[in-house]
Amino acid sequence: METEIPAMLGWRMKHMPEETFTFHSSRMRMMHVTPEQLKAMDTESDRCAVELSDARCDVLAYACLVAIMCQGPGYHQSSERRLSHIADENGGTKNVISSAGALIDGIRTLGAKRIALIAPYMKPLTKTVIEYIEAEGIEVTDSISLEIPDNLEVGRQNPLNLVDIVDRLDYSQADAVVLSVCVQMPSLEAIQKVEDKIGLPVLSAATSTVYQILKGLKLNTFVPNAGRLLSGAY
Repeated sequence: METEIPAMLGWRMKHMPEETFTFHSSRMRMMHVTPEQLKAMDTESDRCAVELSDARCDVLAYACLVAIMCQGPGYHQSSERRLSHIADENGGTKNVISSAGALIDGIRTLGAKRIALIAPYMKPLTKTVIEYIEAEGIEVTDSISLEIPDNLEVGRQNPLNLVDIVDRLDYSQADAVVLSVCVQMPSLEAIQKVEDKIGLPVLSAATSTVYQILKGLKLNTFVPNAGRLLSGAY
């Protein structure tokens, strides 16, 4: 998120130089992608909301998708409400989104009812994510788990590898493909390439989050070369 969101906003500013953005982040600690560390990480989100509301940001985005989804179905809604209240009490914005909620909304915005997805997680964690998505009424037709336990290693993956990895994914029954369900695994450089290759809408947790950020700022939802969701058509 700390690389791909600024990259997408930067691409947008080249087309719309009259718009400028600043990007601020507050970190929750987590080294290994396990349910225990993810739950501990989630408790730090309140602190982060206070810190970012100090900066009077116009929109706050809770970036870790799986930290939300491992809390149980629908948790993104209660998390967003809680963090919005915390930021507002500190004099900041009520405009709070989460990557988990953004991905669900992004899939629905595309009109997709069935998806196939790629995740860096161990298989049990991918299963948790699938169950969360399916609880929202979206069928997951196939998935690939890359099984990378080290969170830093997840962030070091070459996004262009996904152009080949998607060949192992059965997307024949899907309406859309989530190229990276994890905000830590980079995929931005591959989004448009894979979409052009397979002929289906391709999105990620990161592109979905930028879509919601732009909506929250009441701006046109266009970012060049970032997939159909950010084509400006929605």
